[in-house]
Amino acid sequence: MTTKAPDTESPSELSFVLVHLFKGPLYRDTHERLWHQMLRVRSGVTDHVAVIGLQLEVDETEGYAYLRSRPTVDDGEDALPRLVARRALSFPVSLLLALLRKRLAELDVLSTDTRLVLTRDQIVEMLRVFLPATSNEARLVDSIDAHINRVVELGFLRRMRGDDDLFEVRRILKAYVDGQWLGELDERLASYLAGVEPEPEDGES
Repeated sequence: MTTKAPDTESPSELSFVLVHLFKGPLYRDTHERLWHQMLRVRSGVTDHVAVIGLQLEVDETEGYAYLRSRPTVDDGEDALPRLVARRALSFPVSLLLALLRKRLAELDVLSTDTRLVLTRDQIVEMLRVFLPATSNEARLVDSIDAHINRVVELGFLRRMRGDDDLFEVRRILKAYVDGQWLGELDERLASYLAGVEPEPEDGES
């Protein structure tokens, strides 16, 4: 008589992981217990989200996991409505994402550190040089603060606990800003500095 192997994927464990992923990315360093649960029920998560047109992306080296829409395949079937919304990003926000992505790349080449932590002033100075000159310094800084807050909302920056002027650049940014995007940055930047603001970028979140 054969005995059915017990289901190692506890429904409650799977549910906790799914609920978190539907809310946003899962990080190994901030959700250590849930991260290990996700690895245990990874196949179950993949099967569940596939039904609604999503796929699970996991980078075990960088320590993050997130859901994204499956690429559409033109096979005559009706496409599912998008569950992961695309959000139009202003060029300054897109530029800030690219600058942060380049800082991550530099960190990986020049340092053994895995975390990139920047001060608010460092981020302001990074972006300031690419924005039109103005006599109203306070307004310029306020606009940059708004761009920083937008990047925080998107989940690519995280305020450090106990110090709102320190930000960690989340490594999941590497999955959203790829080499091709960075390669085209100079062209977009030249257009921006010439006074022709590029079209807003579509971003998944």
